[in-house]
Order: sequence, then structure tokens, then C-alpha cells
Amino acid sequence: MKTISVKIEDSIFYETEKLVSKLKKSRNRYINEAIDYYNAQQNRQILSDQLERESKLVRKESMAVLREFEKIDYGS
Repeated sequence: MKTISVKIEDSIFYETEKLVSKLKKSRNRYINEAIDYYNAQQNRQILSDQLERESKLVRKESMAVLREFEKIDYGS
């Protein structure tokens, strides 16, 4: 485990202290879980953004292929 020093706004600190007391959880465990949750959220957002970018690239190519198919005369 790594040790870090963090400056926390007073209001966040006091709210955290109230919650860890009610949850009967150590401050360290609570903060670790909070960071883990936030990291997971950020990773999901990064993946979502990447999928959106890639979807736009594929959409452009798919539309180009569709236009080419529309030009084909199927002997109708």
C-alpha cells in the first residue's frame, strides 16, 4: 500500500467523518472505496467516449458502402 497526503476541504472532511461513523468503517477504507468507485466511473466514461468516436467513424464508412450498393442495378 502507498501512503499519500491529501488536503481535503473542511466541509468534505466533516461530512466524511459523519458517514464513516454511521457506517462503522475506517476513514481509510471509506476513502479507498470512494476512489475505487470514481476510477471505475472515469474508466466507463473513457470507454463510452472511445466507442462514440469509433461509432462515428464506422457510421461514415457504412453510409458510403450503402450508397455504393444503391448504385448497383440488380436487373430490375
